[in-house]
Amino acid sequence: MRVNQPAGKYYKTDYLRQLCDLWDFRGSGITNMHGTTGDIILLGTTTKQLEEVFWTMTHDMDQDLGGSGSNLRTPSDCLGQSRCEYACYDTNALV
Repeated sequence: MRVNQPAGKYYKTDYLRQLCDLWDFRGSGITNMHGTTGDIILLGTTTKQLEEVFWTMTHDMDQDLGGSGSNLRTPSDCLGQSRCEYACYDTNALV
């Protein structure tokens, strides 16, 4: 299952705790952070659990699901002033 990364790939700790708790409960507990597609990959679950994970993530966690697959990298955005002194916009102010 692929989970789109947030803007700038910055995560709040409460979100990561929620995600890990969900995956411990519904999946294998194994993840791949920013795999080849740039998304979080949640590895190993049963088909029966997929709808439960989907519902929790989309309705309770307000998370987009999906990804580009292995044929196309997921578009990413400028990381802004946190990593680039020449950035024209403070992307951290969006959070």
